[in-house]
Amino acid sequence: MGDIEFVGVADLSADIRLERAASYGIATFESAEQLIETTRPDAVTVATPDHLHRDIVVDCLEQGIHVLVEKPMDVKVAGCRAMVAAAKDNERLLQVDFMKRQDLYHLELKRVVDAGSVGDVQYGYAWMEDRIEVPRDWLPGWASSSSPAWFVGVHYYDLIRWLVGRDAVAVTATGVANKLKSLGIDTYDSIQAKIMFPDGVSFTVDTAWHIPDGNEAVVNQGIKVVGSDGWLTVDSQDRGTRGCVKPSPDAPAGMITPNLGFFKEGAEAGIPRYWGYSIDAIETFVTNVQGLVSGTTTLSDLDGTYPSGVDGMEVTKIAVAVHESVARSGEIIELSSL
Repeated sequence: MGDIEFVGVADLSADIRLERAASYGIATFESAEQLIETTRPDAVTVATPDHLHRDIVVDCLEQGIHVLVEKPMDVKVAGCRAMVAAAKDNERLLQVDFMKRQDLYHLELKRVVDAGSVGDVQYGYAWMEDRIEVPRDWLPGWASSSSPAWFVGVHYYDLIRWLVGRDAVAVTATGVANKLKSLGIDTYDSIQAKIMFPDGVSFTVDTAWHIPDGNEAVVNQGIKVVGSDGWLTVDSQDRGTRGCVKPSPDAPAGMITPNLGFFKEGAEAGIPRYWGYSIDAIETFVTNVQGLVSGTTTLSDLDGTYPSGVDGMEVTKIAVAVHESVARSGEIIELSSL
């Protein structure tokens, strides 16, 4: 839109740096430290592998830079606490890219729940299942440092916590590690978790990333919320558009269920445009930073309007408890112990 300046991209890969420089005419750097020292940006977005977020995020916040960090914020609660403290001490924005909150169907689900239209929330069910290409082909370097709960489950752990409006208190979970280990990827195929909230409210979340290559979408996902007076389900894969088509003239036809709300691109007046909830989540960060930099907005003005570092920490607590429970054969893990 021409209202911000992109000052640099940092990546370990020389090939990616060359590609980004050619595509966007942007300066590239071998490290985040070089980028920050050279460009002194107002804000950064951190999209390194999950377990490498902490040091970069804390360094940026301590240097007075606003941060958008990918989910999960960190894979350790201590790392999250360090980020939250750095944001508070330096009075900087720490926002987590929990994009599911921006999905129009989830926004409607939130409106319905908040309006009391299903009564008091009692229980629910969510599922998010990736094709096996995600750990095998997308993340060959670090899938073994992640899991379906970390990579996709945290989306729904956050969404559920946002819908319920309360912090989780306990978790029980089980997992299966079979298919991916046979391919040399040391992680779980699937993890099944029950997340408990105060007053007996609970949600079951099934996550997986070993679904066969032939599945008609990269991800199958959805959520159902049941209350005392009603229920509402959002099927985030099958949104009413389905068919059997050829992806290219020479390829065989295959089933598709496109999610047009996730990401689209086009052009207006010769300017590239991107939209969808994956974009909206980033744009809210940009808008927040613009307000903070210009002085028209304060951090207190933004309270409760975005996925904060505290939200990210509570989600990490859930995910850590999920993995602890899996390791202990389904033992209930109290989040207060983390």
